[in-house]
This record gives sequence, C-alpha cells and structure tokens, in this order.
Amino acid sequence: MKSLLLHICCAPDGTIPWTALIEEGYDVTGYFYGLNIHPEAEYIRRKEAVEKLASSLSRPLAIEPYDPQIWFKRTAILASEPEGGARCTLCFELQLEGAAKKAAELSYSWLCTTLTISPHKDPERINALGEAVATRYGLRWLHKVWRKNNGFVRSVKASHELGLYRQNYCGCSYSAKTTETRR
Repeated sequence: MKSLLLHICCAPDGTIPWTALIEEGYDVTGYFYGLNIHPEAEYIRRKEAVEKLASSLSRPLAIEPYDPQIWFKRTAILASEPEGGARCTLCFELQLEGAAKKAAELSYSWLCTTLTISPHKDPERINALGEAVATRYGLRWLHKVWRKNNGFVRSVKASHELGLYRQNYCGCSYSAKTTETRR
C-alpha cells in the first residue's frame, strides 16, 4: 500500500476525499493543521469534527498543536488583502507546508489535500502549491480536484449523515469578518 498523508482543512471537506483515497488503495492518515482557525472555540469545534470523521473511518489522524500566533505572525503583512487573494495563497501554503513536514516526519510517500473540494477555492493554485511543497520535502503530490463529479454536494450530504459540524466561513479571523459583513 502507498502511504499518504491527507491534509484536511475541515471534516466536511474530508468526507469524500478520505474515503475515495482508501478505495483507491492508499494507506491514508489524516492531518489537521488548524492554526489559521479563529477563535479558539471554533478551532475546537472543527478539531472535534475531524476527530469524529477519523473515528468513523477507523483511520489515524495527526493534529498540529494549536498556536494561532504562528499563523497571525506569518500572515500579518497581508491583513488588508481581500478574501481569496494573496493572504489565502499564503494560508494554503502554510497548511500544506505543515502537512509536508508531518508526512516527511512519518516517512509517508504521498501528500494530498481536501482543499480542492470547495467551490470557493482555486484548485489549480492549490495543486501547484501542493506540488511545490511536496517536492521540497521529497514527497509525491497527488493532484486531485475533489469538487469534480459533485464532490462538494456529496460532501454536504455525507457531513449531514455523519452529524459533522459544518462551518459558515473559511476559518481565519479575516474570513469571519468578511462573512459577518456579508450577512
């Protein structure tokens, strides 16, 4: 079996990819970064949902210790960026970098992410970042666009069936403010 670390941005987005990769023959361990999630109560809700998903699949899960100041420090220079801009690109890179470090530490061969299931994110940008990060760590990147074949719609249904917490913003304090403004 090919060992693969799956970066999971949130439990709902992990439902379809994690199952599909297992069905494709990968030995999959989940990885939850979460340093970008704010406030801490939101992080806890999302972490618990990812743990519930891992348990439902009887699969191992690695969780990055929560230290949001690392994320805030790295992204502060881009605080005024619009949602979906350079700050988001940096955030994706930080998440994938954390996953690649963990995959290398655990001697995994492959790396993949659930980020491409979202209709709000650019899968080409994410896969290009993933490829670059994986290469730096001597890993192979599994290029996927999970939203194909109604992946996002199926993830909403699977989340509901599993009783997973489904958030209404990307995760960071900036996206929370943007979401609140839109309401």
